[in-house]
Amino acid sequence: MTGPSAWDASDTTGDLTSSPRRARPAVLDSPGPGVHSALVPPGALHQRVTAALANWQLDDAERLLSVVDPSSPYEAGPSEAGRPATDDDAAPPSLGRAWADTLRAELLVRRLRVAGFTLVGEPLDAPEATESLDLHAGVADLLDGAEDGPDGDPRSESASHAALAIALVRSAKAAFDASDDDLQRAAGLARHARIELLSRRIDAAMDEAVEAASLLDPGLTPSALLVDTLGSLAGVLADLELMPLALDYQRRALEAATAAAERGALGPDDGEPAVLAARAATCLGELCAELGEALLDDGEPESARPHFAEARRLAEQALAQLPPEAEGIVAAQVVHGWGLVGLGEHAAATGQLRAAVRITSATGDRALLASALLALGRALRRQDDGRSADEQLAKALALATEHGLPRLRRAALRELCTLHAELDDAGRALPYLQAYLADELDRVDERRTRWVELFGRRKSLLENERAAGQLRRQAYEDPLTRLPNRRYAEARLDGLLSAGTTPALAVVDVDRFKSINDAVGHPGGDAVLRAVADLLLAGCRDTDEVCRWAGDEFVVLLPDTTAEQAEHALERVRRAVAGHDWTALGVTVPVTISVGIASATRGDDRRTLFAAADGVLYDAKRSGRDRVVRLSAVTQTRAPDAPPDDPSPPGSSGAGPSAVTVGPVQPATLDPVGGFAALLAEPVRPLDPPLSTGGP
Repeated sequence: MTGPSAWDASDTTGDLTSSPRRARPAVLDSPGPGVHSALVPPGALHQRVTAALANWQLDDAERLLSVVDPSSPYEAGPSEAGRPATDDDAAPPSLGRAWADTLRAELLVRRLRVAGFTLVGEPLDAPEATESLDLHAGVADLLDGAEDGPDGDPRSESASHAALAIALVRSAKAAFDASDDDLQRAAGLARHARIELLSRRIDAAMDEAVEAASLLDPGLTPSALLVDTLGSLAGVLADLELMPLALDYQRRALEAATAAAERGALGPDDGEPAVLAARAATCLGELCAELGEALLDDGEPESARPHFAEARRLAEQALAQLPPEAEGIVAAQVVHGWGLVGLGEHAAATGQLRAAVRITSATGDRALLASALLALGRALRRQDDGRSADEQLAKALALATEHGLPRLRRAALRELCTLHAELDDAGRALPYLQAYLADELDRVDERRTRWVELFGRRKSLLENERAAGQLRRQAYEDPLTRLPNRRYAEARLDGLLSAGTTPALAVVDVDRFKSINDAVGHPGGDAVLRAVADLLLAGCRDTDEVCRWAGDEFVVLLPDTTAEQAEHALERVRRAVAGHDWTALGVTVPVTISVGIASATRGDDRRTLFAAADGVLYDAKRSGRDRVVRLSAVTQTRAPDAPPDDPSPPGSSGAGPSAVTVGPVQPATLDPVGGFAALLAEPVRPLDPPLSTGGP
């Protein structure tokens, strides 16, 4: 989905200091040798790297990322790696580059977790983490220590990884912010929220999650990427202990997966539609089972039972959809086992959970293995098999702690504490209770309650801001050419003149447009207008603003530009229009433009400036069309080089004419009673005629 155009955010009720241009299509990748489009989700390479990272197969993830050519736009720039910046760094990063930076940053953060550090300087429960890697104390000092030789600070390598990870995240965020593709932006923000959680930066993760949620409009077209993004956001919200919100987004993911499958909206790289829907159902079932367990712990078994029943139903739905030997079958079986345990069917759950543990132990899916071990431990505890339950739950706790799975870790701590309390083993129950309480205090339940409110409030504000931008775009955009319209041009010109600047204004008219419409019909005429708009955009500077005024007439606003400078630019456009191959649009008659240019002087208003430019456009039409005519100034009574006693008015054929014509032939002599002087004596044309695509 293409997002708002680049000038949506311009508030045309103010001074309009920005320069609106028509929106370009969203760029999803950068073509060329050594560039992997599959790195942009939902590409195959992206999926493989994501799976390797999720399973903590970090060497595999690094090997997959190594296929990206260092010379490609995906490689981190020199300034990001701590080296001096070059001129190449000024180029805006591509979306593909943003995803490569994001995946590399996550890889580095996970390596820091394995080493026992986080990006906020908090040591984890790892024996080798005797000191914290306090980045706020100064990464530069740690990096400098690496240059002291083998006796330097042993933490310097970790500090270097952390510094690079931070730089990569910042680079990626800048690229996502610059993208017009709201869905890709949301996917990137959800992934960055996951990175912040791995770094134990909870507030930052919350900010990223809110921003991602604000971009996921309910009207987005169902796709594999939408399903994945909604699911990722649901997982982040669940880790933030915002379970009601997590359930809401995962339900949307399942609805999107079902709709995408029904509409045939999935591409060849998206996999089987049934598999996509089954995975979404499995994830929703897992969240339902977790919520049921939380309600059980709170002493509300009756409230918990419907959630366990839904978890079982969703798992059975997924198992029915998945083909034999499909990758997601084991995950669905684990969720089914969770549901059975919650409903009291412990014996039925034990067999399939033991099988799931055997399979996941062999495949290396650490998160799924931890989940299966936890569910099996619960089933065994509730069957009064304390020894076996302790063994499975301890393994689940170790995996969850090692691989940064906070929800599973807390659940395992809670189960172990409950188990040993039931066994009257206070000596073993107490450490688990202390660790669980420490985790609970770290979450800060009061802050979590505030987050729920702030999440909804900020999301609403962002959506309102985006809706207002959409309304502005509709109010100030021409629907045919996607250029700013007359209303915008008038407001922008008023802003420039009131600010004391001296812009130039060019009024552009398609010559004999009625004959073009008669020859090719109104659809063909519309195509000609769109092509002229493209040529105007291509021939003007980034600071110039091309607007559709009405019918076949355009205006170009050129801030701080003289009439002579504007003449050079518009003459270039005139030649481009005259030399364009119009036969591709089925147009056999010549297509040319006439242009009138005037530059403002201090004190001029919009009406005066437009009347001046329109007047010399009239002169261009009278003198043969297909030409550019400029007026050196609006309020002058004679040209700068005219003799003082020259009575000729501007635009006349006197000794010092202020109208200068550029075109393929010499202009005809202008009528002294016509042209600009005569037009100034006439009433100004109404400023708000209805827009049309035809007309003379």
